[in-house]
Amino acid sequence: MYTFDKTLTDTTFEAAIAHTKQALAAKGFGILTEIDVQKTMKTKLDETMPGYAILGACNPKMAFEALKLEPRVGAMLPCNVIVRELADGSVEVSAIDPVASMSAIENAELHGVAGQVRQMLSDVMASL
Repeated sequence: MYTFDKTLTDTTFEAAIAHTKQALAAKGFGILTEIDVQKTMKTKLDETMPGYAILGACNPKMAFEALKLEPRVGAMLPCNVIVRELADGSVEVSAIDPVASMSAIENAELHGVAGQVRQMLSDVMASL
C-alpha cells in the first residue's frame, strides 16, 4: 500500500479538511499547496465530482534533511494528503507513505528520514 487511509464519519468535507490541517500542523507540517480538484474539474472540463482536495504538506526540518542527503528528492516533495468525499457521505483522508514513494532511491540514510516522516504521518492519521 502506498497511502495511510482513514475514513471519517459524522463530519463535513470542509470540516475534515480543517481538522486534517490542524493535525498536520500539530506534527510540524505546513501546507505549501492546496488544490481543489473538484473545482478544477468543473472549471476545466465542466465535470462534476464529489469534494476532493490535495494538500501539499511539508515538514521543513525533515525536508531539509532529505534534500541534504539527496538533492533531487525535491521532485517527490511535498507529501501529498488527499481529502475526498465518499458516496456514503463519509470523508476519506489519505496520506502518502514516504517510505513507499522513496523506495526507488538507493540511499539508506534517506530511507531513515522517510521512516521518520512515515511515523509522523501515521501519527497524524491516528489523531483524526
